[in-house]
Amino acid sequence: MKYINTLIYIALVVLVNWAFTVVPLVKLPGGTMWPPVALLVGFVFVARDFAQREVGHYVLLAMAIGVAITYVMVDRNLAIASAAAFLVSEIADWAVYSFTRRPLSQRILYSSIVGTPIDSVVFLGMVGFLSLAGAAAMTLSKLLGAFIVWWLIRRREVAQPA
Repeated sequence: MKYINTLIYIALVVLVNWAFTVVPLVKLPGGTMWPPVALLVGFVFVARDFAQREVGHYVLLAMAIGVAITYVMVDRNLAIASAAAFLVSEIADWAVYSFTRRPLSQRILYSSIVGTPIDSVVFLGMVGFLSLAGAAAMTLSKLLGAFIVWWLIRRREVAQPA
């Protein structure tokens, strides 16, 4: 299928946003609320990178499609918070990925390191749960997915140098 990575990216945007509405928050020590779905968001950032390899800068249109579908499917406030968080963080992720002329694994890692904290702060702030501990927990959760993919791709790059 020609645009499989782009379709996966759009589907993940919608899936993650829907999951935020059905998976309950977990209370961390100190009272911070943490969304376990944040573990999946790191994969969305990586999926965006693969979609960009496939469709170039049209990946921003793919993001808009995912956000529009989300808006129709879930709570409007969540959709707006998600749209704002994705818009700001995905543009930062896109810029780092686009303008960093490094191997794929490094671009995935760097763009995720920049994009995930922005996403966490904007999203948590807009849904009314912003705290330093919450933003840190959510960012680290998202980075876990990115680190897993980075490690797998890095291993492939080392095994098969360009």
